[in-house]
Amino acid sequence: MKDVKLSSKGQITLPKPVREALGVGPGDQVRFLILGDQVRIVKPIDIMSLAGMLKPYIKPGQVVSIEEMDEAIAAGWAGELDDDK
Repeated sequence: MKDVKLSSKGQITLPKPVREALGVGPGDQVRFLILGDQVRIVKPIDIMSLAGMLKPYIKPGQVVSIEEMDEAIAAGWAGELDDDK
């Protein structure tokens, strides 16, 4: 990956491979996450796209705690959940 220069206005142009990897184009938003001395660029997730994501993993009538929801969300984000359920 090549380096990019910061403009006098503090702007950068995302290289094409980065835009393609994120699946973003003109008018799309990206989010900068500051992680210690590093910055990660991600495409924001539409909160509505998360609706029902846990349903395949919960049995009818099962009560799930906030902690269990957080663990399932973290596992899904890490790619550890089987999408075929």
